[in-house]
Amino acid sequence: MASGTSRRPRSARVSREVAPRDGLARWFAPARDPNLLKRAALCLVAAIAIWLVTGAWAPGFPYRSGYVPARDIASRVEFETPNERETEARRRAARSESLAIYQHDQRVLEELRKALKNELFQVIRAESYASLDNDVWSNFLDPPPDPDSAESRASFESLRASLASDMDLSRFEGALERALADYERDGLLENLTHSLEEGSQTAVLVHPVGNESLVHRVEVKDVRIAEATADLEQRLNVSFASAGISAEPNPVLTARVAAWLFAKKIPTTLTVNRSASERARSAAESAIPDVMFTYHRGDRLAGRGLSLTPADVSLLRKEHEAVIRAQPIRDRIARSFAGLGMCLAVFVLCGTYVRFHERRLLDDSKRLVVLLTLSVATVGLCVAASRDAWRAETIPLVLFSFTVAIAYHRELALIAGTCLALIVVLTMEFDLAEFILLVASAACPALLVGRVRNRTRLIYVGALAGIMLGCTTLGVGVLTGQSFGTPSSSIPALAGLVPGSRPPFAVALLTGATWFGFSSLIGGLLMTGLLPFVEKIFDVQTDLSLLELGDPAHPLLQELARRAPGTYNHSINVASLAESAAESIGANGLLARVGAYFHDIGKMVKPQYFVENQGQSPSRHESLLPAMSTLVIIAHVKDGVELARRHHLPQSIVDFIEQHHGTTLVEYFFGQASKLSANDPDRGGVDETSFRYPGPRPQSREAAAMMIADAVESASRTLVDPTPARIEGLVHDIARKRLLDGQFDECGLTLKELSAIEESLVKSLTAVYHSRVKYPDQQMA
Repeated sequence: MASGTSRRPRSARVSREVAPRDGLARWFAPARDPNLLKRAALCLVAAIAIWLVTGAWAPGFPYRSGYVPARDIASRVEFETPNERETEARRRAARSESLAIYQHDQRVLEELRKALKNELFQVIRAESYASLDNDVWSNFLDPPPDPDSAESRASFESLRASLASDMDLSRFEGALERALADYERDGLLENLTHSLEEGSQTAVLVHPVGNESLVHRVEVKDVRIAEATADLEQRLNVSFASAGISAEPNPVLTARVAAWLFAKKIPTTLTVNRSASERARSAAESAIPDVMFTYHRGDRLAGRGLSLTPADVSLLRKEHEAVIRAQPIRDRIARSFAGLGMCLAVFVLCGTYVRFHERRLLDDSKRLVVLLTLSVATVGLCVAASRDAWRAETIPLVLFSFTVAIAYHRELALIAGTCLALIVVLTMEFDLAEFILLVASAACPALLVGRVRNRTRLIYVGALAGIMLGCTTLGVGVLTGQSFGTPSSSIPALAGLVPGSRPPFAVALLTGATWFGFSSLIGGLLMTGLLPFVEKIFDVQTDLSLLELGDPAHPLLQELARRAPGTYNHSINVASLAESAAESIGANGLLARVGAYFHDIGKMVKPQYFVENQGQSPSRHESLLPAMSTLVIIAHVKDGVELARRHHLPQSIVDFIEQHHGTTLVEYFFGQASKLSANDPDRGGVDETSFRYPGPRPQSREAAAMMIADAVESASRTLVDPTPARIEGLVHDIARKRLLDGQFDECGLTLKELSAIEESLVKSLTAVYHSRVKYPDQQMA
């Protein structure tokens, strides 16, 4: 190595990194890391958000329909609750006792009076009885009318004599109007047209047509025709006498006029105004206040061993609200700090795992913010969906588990899902049985999802997780005696029972287990539609999207094959080697293969400067200085990143392009520069860093496997006789050189995994360069 190098020996770097620290310094060293403090602040904000969405400053309400209390539930405070039955009875009575509203059409009686006056004119102005129209005179006779009888003729003469002094009927008209005045003011009807439930049957409110403001009360007996006209003849007699039509009551005139009125059938003038009546009934009902029932401290609200009905839950919720109102401010403050501290403790628990096993998550603040936001949203949805109307608190956890397992790892999904379930249970004050179900709803998808090669897998996983969750619900229900219920307390309806009744425990448990299992399937169906958004937000690729990305018809790959066919062929070979190597250590082989397809796309910018594309042409580097050639070679990484981003390749593929050379040394041109420097003392030393790739080093095991595969695929082409032993030696030398150069320090690759990668590459290359049997007549090429 030249004297001007800035690289420190690996032993020096290792000794520096593992140097022991003072105990206190080791514990407080992270506090001086500004990035770690920033992440801690993000977690604090998330904890406060969870504290807000769960309402952790107040006691949780743990009761829901179907819950079976182990002991009697007694009131903790004195509170009042509406007596719904008594209140409803009083309001029903108020509706039935309210006065129906009728509208009165006065024009009907006015027209009746005019018709009577016209026919009386015909009677008193007739020249003789014989000249009078029998149909007109028949209206004035008692039924059955007989115009030809002597009695009829006598009545005709008496009527004419009664009105002889009032030939213009002016006094008669005034007297008739006074006699019918009560009817014209209050109206008339045959019978009430509203039912007993729609109002009182003894009195009504009346208003003129078109004027609801002039409403007044009348008794039904005063407007019902059968009763109101019973004294009609007496009214007429008194009115005619007071008008001076006759000196004394005239029974003939009164009888004939009454006969005419009854013959014409006294009309109905009142019709019910249903809209106004309904408004009056509603107003009367609203005026009745709630009848309150007082529960005293210690009163039993629900009995032990009996599943809670919706009415029981409603009563317990009112008692719970009264407890919150009566809670002193100091208790609320203490509970707030306790709830916030619990959230922080759970974050510390989960953060400890992330610190040691998912360190890259801490280094990427964007992904950390997305994960924290997802956690807050999941807790909020769990709390909102846990109400009786939904009972779907498992669905958000199923979606959370799916998302984290796909975007990160199943271990993180298990840890984070369990922590969120713990937060929900503690803040809502649910019992252990509910905690087990929530943990199961998060664990089943995380354990089963694996690699997503097609969308139907998510549905299958949701269905299988639903079966497991349903069985878990049955087991926990039998052990704890809880049925867990279903949305909107639908168990009675499903069992054919009266709503509000208590179904048999077996029916309730089976229904609850079925619902929880079905909710997991719903989560799988929802995840199928949400998968593209998860990939976009978390910047991850499932096998499904990787298969689409690895299509040889991709424009970038087509362009690479056209402009740099040698590089394209090299990439295809590296992809095959990298996939097998990655799978040998349990890494994502498909990701390594697709990453290898694109890792050298930057070479298409200047393909002639790379040996695999030169063919028989002379090398263009012969006319360049080693430093300039190095810049051209290193530039293919930067060019590849720009091309990838221009074509919107995902970051995981961009990472392969950036990391496939790590910070390795461009050895050939570094050697050329060193020779020139040695031959020319005036040149000075060669700076090794100028001949190294900018990196970064591989950050994943897949990138590390592809780095080695890329190097050995190129180097194996230089072997004159690629026997298995030589291939094995080549692979081992390259892997060892990368290891000692520190290229695998940031990807978590172990020595055992490195050995497995070597074995896989040796096996693959041996298969490529296998020997063939020479036939006797075969000539040397």
